[in-house]
Amino acid sequence: MKAARIFLVGTALAAGPLALCGCSGGSGPAPVKAVDASGLVQVSPAGGSAVDLAAPVVVTAEHGGRLTDVTVVTDSGRRLAGALAADGRSWRSTGPLAAGTHYTVKVTAADSAGNGRGSVQKGFTTLTPTATLTATLAPGDKAVYGVGEPITVQLNHPVHDPAARQVVERGLSVRSTPSVVGGWYWVDDSTLHFRPQSYWPAHATVQASFDLGGAKVSNGLYGGTPASIGFRTGDKLLALTDAGSDYMTVYRNGEKIRSIPVTTGKPGFSTRNGIKVVLEQEQHVFMDSSTVGIAANSSNAYHLDVYWDTRVTWSGEYVHAAPWSVGSQGVANVSHGCTGMSTDNAEWFYNTFRRGDLVQVINSAGHEMEPFGNGFGDWNLDWAQWQKGSALGGPVTTSAVTAGSQALTTSVGYLRPAA
Repeated sequence: MKAARIFLVGTALAAGPLALCGCSGGSGPAPVKAVDASGLVQVSPAGGSAVDLAAPVVVTAEHGGRLTDVTVVTDSGRRLAGALAADGRSWRSTGPLAAGTHYTVKVTAADSAGNGRGSVQKGFTTLTPTATLTATLAPGDKAVYGVGEPITVQLNHPVHDPAARQVVERGLSVRSTPSVVGGWYWVDDSTLHFRPQSYWPAHATVQASFDLGGAKVSNGLYGGTPASIGFRTGDKLLALTDAGSDYMTVYRNGEKIRSIPVTTGKPGFSTRNGIKVVLEQEQHVFMDSSTVGIAANSSNAYHLDVYWDTRVTWSGEYVHAAPWSVGSQGVANVSHGCTGMSTDNAEWFYNTFRRGDLVQVINSAGHEMEPFGNGFGDWNLDWAQWQKGSALGGPVTTSAVTAGSQALTTSVGYLRPAA
């Protein structure tokens, strides 16, 4: 027995110098032992079958412990994005939860001494909403538009409550290069428009997105599928029509490029004053007065093939060729509300202007262009009026478009409303 003790001591003594030569000495790290991690970790949501889609997943290390690994996955294996705090004591999801989906939270944690480690697993299922809110954004064809084109959002469910509208607005974002100050306006419970304080800059790149990340909008209504769009602007084109002088002056980027004799609406059919935006263009339109409420047997009735047509209101106001009234163009107003010009001038106008370009009428006896409902009359509201249409009550400064950006989702900065 004594010899055995001597042998063990000798072995320990012989090992000493070897340890000193190999590293820094000492007895080495204590072996990691398995511990019950259920007392080290708190997970929220802790469980349940109808977890709110807006609820973040939060994992916290208790009693001085640290998290070493956290994964949150669906039954199909899709991971939920998240971030670990710098001190290793908490983890929080950064991505949205999917509706009606079961998630498993897998956590590995170490105790406060660092020599005990264990794992814990929790599960929960998100609720299946009664309804989800989605949005159709426009213009969505990535084409080139004029500087007057607003961004429009059409919701699939009406949102009336002011607090719910704020949730929707926070889920909307706009990015542009150059950056602009603009704002959202609730046209009605299902429709929003975004426009800059003044027009878009020429040759700008614009992107917009809608993404609520599954957030609750109102009882039973949650954010649905995200959406995004992008477009560019061209030169700033403005056609300024003076119904008093019967001339249209066309400006490109502030420089006069053409003066055109025109005729506008005669008494009883006066052309609307105000700023309009080109809606669409067609080389040929058959115009029938009965479609705008003029009786077929009236002296004002017309049935005409009309060419080089640029539409500026949904009610039927165009800039178009009117060869039958050339003698009155630059002299008198004889149309039924449209702006008529020679065929050559109308073809030039058609080929020069595009959707989103600006057409403004002044000195007409007609009423003012409606802000909404008959085209894009958004620019007829001054900036103070426009800001009142926002649920958040303040302007938005767009962030810049990054080079080669594919993802259109982005955040916006809300400025403090002016006093």
